[in-house]
Amino acid sequence: MGRLKSSTLQFKTIILSDVHLGTRDCRVDEVNHFLKHTHSERLILNGDIVDGWSLSRRGGWTKKHTRFLRLVLKKLEKKNTEVIYTRGNHDDILNRFLPLFFGKLQIVNEYIHETPSGRYLVVHGDGFDSITTNHRWIAHLGDIGYQSLLRVNRFYNHYRNWRGKPYYSLSKDIKARVKSAVSFVSKYEEKLRELATARECRGIICGHIHTPADKYIEDIHYLNSGDWVESLTALVEHFDGRFEILSYEEFRRRLQEKKAARHGSAPTSPAELPPVEEDEAAEALAGRG
Repeated sequence: MGRLKSSTLQFKTIILSDVHLGTRDCRVDEVNHFLKHTHSERLILNGDIVDGWSLSRRGGWTKKHTRFLRLVLKKLEKKNTEVIYTRGNHDDILNRFLPLFFGKLQIVNEYIHETPSGRYLVVHGDGFDSITTNHRWIAHLGDIGYQSLLRVNRFYNHYRNWRGKPYYSLSKDIKARVKSAVSFVSKYEEKLRELATARECRGIICGHIHTPADKYIEDIHYLNSGDWVESLTALVEHFDGRFEILSYEEFRRRLQEKKAARHGSAPTSPAELPPVEEDEAAEALAGRG
């Protein structure tokens, strides 16, 4: 295994879902920065990493999206990281080929993750969408509506940034206010609890609904890793078996603390951290990119 950078946060397992590479609203700078400065024995990519639906409508693939794939391959080849990719609904073209095994890379429909406290079922979570399953064209229309809302959200936040105000997610606020959406999430979580029980697992790890969570539903540990469009969260397993929802901002704060400790300087406050694009550019100029 290659030598790890001192400015790297280490975990036993990292779970990412819903990156949506190929869309304009994928927060690719942030997720690439996260991947570059973390190391784990196992990396689980839990569906909708590449957004095939958007790519079929032209999408927005860039060199930065390719870099995400290169970072994953680097972990696989040089860092001795085991990579498990579970298919989602936006990358459901993989269904034609599953399962696939290439050394330390697995591409599967679902995965059983063994922990000191028991088995966790890892599944993207779209299997309970009756619309996606039975009327895919309606699901595509819904996705187009969601992408349109994100586009409005993007322009709105350009205005907020110009006014010196923090980022605000219109889509998350709307979803939180719509009763049917709240009801859907509740039913979704209950269905996944039933699935975990049927598979004799103590917990379930999913994505799909872009809502990070770490809670118990009756006797089942329900974990949702969130997404890299709005919430910017990953699910990490520490070496003691403890799970944590790690936000991108908290990741940056811990990384900055580690860098400061290495150099014997005071850590930078979150408000003083440079934008991630500037942070990455500075590292590239220093020859560490």
